[in-house]
Amino acid sequence: MEQATTAKVALKNTAEGLALFGPQDKFLRLIEQETDATIFTREEEIVIQGSAQDAARLEQLFSVLLQLIRNQYTLTERDVLYALDLSGQMKADQLLDLFKGEIAVTHKGKPIRVKTIGQKQYVNEIKQKDIVFGIGPAGTGKTYIAVVLAVTALKEGKVKRIVLTRPAVEAGESLGFLPGDLQEKVDPYLRPLYDALNDVLGPEQVLKSLERGLIEIAPLAYMRGRTLDDSFIILDEAQNTTPEQMKMFLTRLGFGSKMVITGDVTQIDLPRGKSSGLVEAHRILSRIEEIGFIMFAEADVVRHSLVQKIIMAYNEGNESQG
Repeated sequence: MEQATTAKVALKNTAEGLALFGPQDKFLRLIEQETDATIFTREEEIVIQGSAQDAARLEQLFSVLLQLIRNQYTLTERDVLYALDLSGQMKADQLLDLFKGEIAVTHKGKPIRVKTIGQKQYVNEIKQKDIVFGIGPAGTGKTYIAVVLAVTALKEGKVKRIVLTRPAVEAGESLGFLPGDLQEKVDPYLRPLYDALNDVLGPEQVLKSLERGLIEIAPLAYMRGRTLDDSFIILDEAQNTTPEQMKMFLTRLGFGSKMVITGDVTQIDLPRGKSSGLVEAHRILSRIEEIGFIMFAEADVVRHSLVQKIIMAYNEGNESQG
């Protein structure tokens, strides 16, 4: 039997211990479920008793979480689970980089930070490359981060305008059956893009920018025949493009422009027999070094932890059927 080891992590005060263990010791229970070690607080230190491997892993985990708390970061259940996951490979310290840089501030002055390592890589790729694909499940911040970076580029004068687009294929609804003119027909589909813009710029500024043509929101069909220079172009819900539409879109890239293409290959709403332009683009273009591909996983889901469990359960269900 392996010799038990004791590791200790010093606390500055009892409040740190409370923040670390979470409301009603919720975080502590999550951590205990994942390991065989015994964890308790004694005066102003955390004591970990367990195998050498567990002790080292948890010592790193608690040290990293403590540094986040000391940087005024409010831990969530998802952060703890994510850090716990990373600590299994002794990589929890990578989390410290996440909270150093703000990628922007909301119009109310609240800092916008990346929340997972997948998001951090995504931001780096978008800054370095002209075309980046963000592929993965809902709730990973793919579209939101792209919009935030687009607004930042516009504010900094790196681009002259933002173009946001989605293919107008939606689950079981044909556009022809929706009431209203085109603007009204398209808006419900583009809502998530408006939401992200409103968050960063504020509704008034968004309206002004739309009126002045600094921001354009249009269905994908409107891109045909145009070359977009000095623009930050985001194609959202790209899994619902056909291969022809995707090629048409990608070849609109003009000088001084950036493109971000986001989508979830598990949510394809195209008619049966039609292949997805996103799936094909990944297959054909992944060898081109100047194009970035970031594959988000369930661990990057930044919604309620229950949403993450739902996504994982569906994925497991689909695999067992396949």
